[in-house]
Amino acid sequence: MLGKRMKHAHRYQEIISAFLRNGFGYIVKELGLTEMLSIPRKIAGLNHNVSSRTLGQRIRTFLEDLGPTFIKLGQIASTRRDIIPEHIIVELEKLQDSAPPFPFEQVRSIIENELGNQLDQLFAEFNEIPLATASIGQVHWARLHSGEEIAIKVQRPNIRPIIETDMEILEDLARLMESRLSWAKRYHIYEMMEEFSKALQAELDYYVEGSNSEKIANQFVNQSKIRIPDIYWDFSTKKVLTMEYIKGTKISQLQEMDHLGYDRKVIAERVTNSMLHQILIEGFFHGDPHPGNMMVLPDEVVVFMDFGMVGRLTSDMKYQLASLVISLKRGDTLGIIKAISKMGILSDQINMAVLRADVDELKEKYYHLPLSQISLGEAVNDLFTISFHHQIQIPADMTMLGKALLTVERVVADLDPDFNMMHAAEPFGQRLLLDRYHPKKIVKNTWSKFIEYTEIVTELPKNIKEFSDTLKKGKFRLEITMPDIHLFLEKLDRISNRLSFSIVLLAFSIIMVGLIVGSSISGQATLLWRLPAIEIGFGIALVMLIWLLYLIFKSGKF
Repeated sequence: MLGKRMKHAHRYQEIISAFLRNGFGYIVKELGLTEMLSIPRKIAGLNHNVSSRTLGQRIRTFLEDLGPTFIKLGQIASTRRDIIPEHIIVELEKLQDSAPPFPFEQVRSIIENELGNQLDQLFAEFNEIPLATASIGQVHWARLHSGEEIAIKVQRPNIRPIIETDMEILEDLARLMESRLSWAKRYHIYEMMEEFSKALQAELDYYVEGSNSEKIANQFVNQSKIRIPDIYWDFSTKKVLTMEYIKGTKISQLQEMDHLGYDRKVIAERVTNSMLHQILIEGFFHGDPHPGNMMVLPDEVVVFMDFGMVGRLTSDMKYQLASLVISLKRGDTLGIIKAISKMGILSDQINMAVLRADVDELKEKYYHLPLSQISLGEAVNDLFTISFHHQIQIPADMTMLGKALLTVERVVADLDPDFNMMHAAEPFGQRLLLDRYHPKKIVKNTWSKFIEYTEIVTELPKNIKEFSDTLKKGKFRLEITMPDIHLFLEKLDRISNRLSFSIVLLAFSIIMVGLIVGSSISGQATLLWRLPAIEIGFGIALVMLIWLLYLIFKSGKF
C-alpha cells in the first residue's frame, strides 16, 4: 500500500485537499494520511467554514471536485439506499455526468486506430461537433457509405488509466478506513469499492454496453412500440461503439410532445409496462432510465438508449420482490421480514424485536392505502432504508432496481399525473407468483431437487469411506477461524510454558526422590551415599529453574 501511495502521491494530495476543502479534515487525521504523505501542518490544520452546507452537499461537492471517477462513483452509490442515508442519496442524485468535449483530431485518431482504417474510408459523412459529451466519452453523428445514419460513441483519450489509478487509491483508502474506523468496517467499505470498481470497468468496455443493448432489444423483438437502437458490430470496439441513429423527441419535452399530438397517457403506460417487463419477467433491466435515456417517436413509440448500467434479478430475487410488495399491501409483518431476510444478509448483531417494530411502523404507512395511492419505488426504497438502519446487506442489483423504479415513476408522473405504477405492476406480480406455483414449474423444481438429493445419497458411501480413510491416516484437518487468534495463541504459549516448567521440575524431583528412597530401602552403601546427592540435585534443579525462567521471560509469554 505504501508503494501505491508513493506512486500516486500527487493524486493523493489532490484527494486530501478535496477532503479538507469540504470539511472532512477529521477523516484525513483519523486515517493518518497527514503523516503518511507528509502533508504540511498548515494545510492539514485548515478549518474551512462549511457550516452553511449539509453533509450531503459537501459529499457531492467533494465528488465533483475530483472528476469523472468520483462522479461515477457517486452516481453508482446513489442506488445503494440500503447502506447510504436518504439525505445523502438526494444529493448524490444531483451529480451531473458532463464534461467539455475533446478535440476532433483525438476523435479521429481513436476511431482510426480502433477500426484500422481512415475516417473517410469508414464513413461517408462525419459531424465533427459532438451530439453529447460525458465524463467517459462523447457521441458524434455520422453516415455509412451504405446510407444508414449512425451515432458513434468514442471513449475519451487516456480515461482508462485515470480511472484505474483512482480506483487503486479508493481501494487503498477503503482498506485503511476499515482498519481504523469501526463504521467503515461495519458497512464493508472495501467490498463496496470492489463493487463500484467492477461497475466502472464494465462502463469502460463498450462491448459490454453493446451486448446489454442487444439483450434488452431481444426482450421486445415482437413489440413494435418499443425501440432499441441497433448495434453495428463491424464498427465497434472496446473504445468505439457504433449504433443506429434515431431522431425523436426527448421524453422530458412535454410541450413538444403535446404540439406533435402525442398521447402522453399511452406513452406513460408503455414506459411503465416495458420497464416492469424487463424487471419482473426478464430479470434484466435498464439501470438508469432517466429522461435523457428515453425518446418518443410518432405513434407513441418509446425508445430506450444507453445501457452502460444494467441490473439483473434471479428468479428467486424476483419472487422475493413480489412477495415483499404483496406482504406490504396485506400488512403481513412476518412476510415482509422474511422477504427482506431472504433478499439480504442479516448480521449476527441484529435486534429482531426492533426490526419487527420498524416494519410494523412501515406497514401502517401502506396498509390502509388503496393500491392507486401507493408508490412502488417509494415502498421498495422505504424497505431499503430499514435495511440500512439494521445493517442488512441487500444485493446491489436489488438496490439498483429501487432507484430505477423511482426514476421511472418520476418520468411517468410528469407524463400522466394520474397514472399509478403499483396498479400497473399488480398483474406482473400475479403472473410471477402464478408462474412460480405453476404445476410444470413445481414438477421441474421437484425433479431438480430429486436429482440433486439422489446424487448426494449416491455419493454418500464414497464420501464416508474417504472421510474414514483420512481419519485412519491421521490427516484429518480442522480449521477454526477466530477473530482474535493472536490473543488466543499468546495465552496458549503462557499456559504451555508454565506446564513445561512444572513437568520438568516434577520429573526431576521424582527421579531424585526415587534414587534416594531406593538406596535407603536396599540398605547398601552405594556411590550415591558417598556423594552429596541432595546438594547436587538441588543445585541442578536450581540451574534448570533459572535457565527455564530465563527462556520463558525472554519470550515475553509467561
